[in-house]
Amino acid sequence: MKKIYLLCAGGMSTSVLVNNMKKEAKNLNYECEIDAFAVNAAAKVGEDADCILLGPQIAYKLEDVKKEVPCPVETIDMISYGMMNGSKVLEQARKMIGD
Repeated sequence: MKKIYLLCAGGMSTSVLVNNMKKEAKNLNYECEIDAFAVNAAAKVGEDADCILLGPQIAYKLEDVKKEVPCPVETIDMISYGMMNGSKVLEQARKMIGD
């Protein structure tokens, strides 16, 4: 099962996006684990992740996180994040994983 992790500064908005992504994954019958963590947990959770997406508010941490984890890391685009577009963000994650 693929593991998609979102990192943020600790805000509630990322958990809303995670729930929207889970709904979309269920609609697509795409088996995956999607969860959100604080950015300071990157090294710990990154060992287990298939991909990591950063909230746009912490885009400045992209290069630091890439150095800490072995999986692909990208920033969620601001429009998809602002619209809480679980479909778009799940699509981004699947492309990163190669699904």
